[in-house]
Amino acid sequence: MTTRHLALRRSRGLTLIELMVAIALGLVVLTALVALYGNVTRNNNEMTKTNLLIENGRFAMQLLQDDVALGGFWGPIDPLDATAVPDPCLAYAKAIDPEQPGKWPTANVAARVEYRDNLLAIPIQAYADGSLLGGCGAGLANVVAQSDVLVVRHASTCIAGANCDGGSDTGPHIQVSACRTDAPPEPAYVVESKAELDDRAAAVPSTKIRLKDCAAGGVGTEAPRRKMLVNLYYVANSATGVPTLMRVRMVNGAFGAPEPMVDGIQAFKVELGVDNKGSNGLPISATNPGDGNADEYVTCSPGCDLAALANVVSVKLHVLARNLEPTAGHTDDKDYQLGPLAIAKANDGYKRHVFSTTVRVVNPSSRRETP
Repeated sequence: MTTRHLALRRSRGLTLIELMVAIALGLVVLTALVALYGNVTRNNNEMTKTNLLIENGRFAMQLLQDDVALGGFWGPIDPLDATAVPDPCLAYAKAIDPEQPGKWPTANVAARVEYRDNLLAIPIQAYADGSLLGGCGAGLANVVAQSDVLVVRHASTCIAGANCDGGSDTGPHIQVSACRTDAPPEPAYVVESKAELDDRAAAVPSTKIRLKDCAAGGVGTEAPRRKMLVNLYYVANSATGVPTLMRVRMVNGAFGAPEPMVDGIQAFKVELGVDNKGSNGLPISATNPGDGNADEYVTCSPGCDLAALANVVSVKLHVLARNLEPTAGHTDDKDYQLGPLAIAKANDGYKRHVFSTTVRVVNPSSRRETP
């Protein structure tokens, strides 16, 4: 074969068969890469959904834990005994003034005393639904069937003022006297609206609540004020149909609009830990006080009685969180147990997880502890 023929043979390039084989091999590799990318994308999406599920569940629990743990904090004050069944709207206004349910009863001294005593003595309440709380916010009408309503009451941890959240709130504040040597009618504390406390401090002679440098005629230093915080928690469906943990707060003496706190919370159950026995194991009484430990856990359906509410020292919180979006090819065929609440399998594409914890209500329980 001549040199010319060899040169022509080398310059022919790929044959059609060789080209087709190369394309086929490239398609196989490309198909594998596309499948790998799809799997990685799906796994990442599922990881994102799972992380969001866990994050929402933990955030909901942390939000509830932090507030419940502060229940019954009123500053430097001794606890009161509950003397009457508390009104679900906290202010007794539903029974006294039906036109203003849930508002601070500034015009009625008797209502104010009832409100004060029960507010201080019963910092934690729970209801099986929102049927008893119609005057505490329009959003409570949307409580889902698998949700309790939790009510938490305590004073602000910061002193009311320009740099304190709620310092300008016109609703009820608590003020504790340090004038232990003053004779009655000097009060040990007052729970009054901001305007009433202002009037008390400006009166001549002054009737303001004072610190240890107390002296008649308004000479002493006025004691700090703390805003009274009242929060209601429950689960409702949002405008998009996503179940959401909601909060309603008392602002300026009345309950405000519902606030969405955490998305994807499907169910919410509360158990109240009741201290109904002394350290000797016998029922509590005037001569046998409780020891600060929960002797039994009760649920409130539709609401708990006074004997339970006045002795709550801990709370079990149960939350069922679910993904915000369904997972293709997944069917949730599990039953869930939230304390005493059983939730049947949904048989849908949403993944779910139960979060539970027990929270000590520090202030009421620690006051009962015996050395």
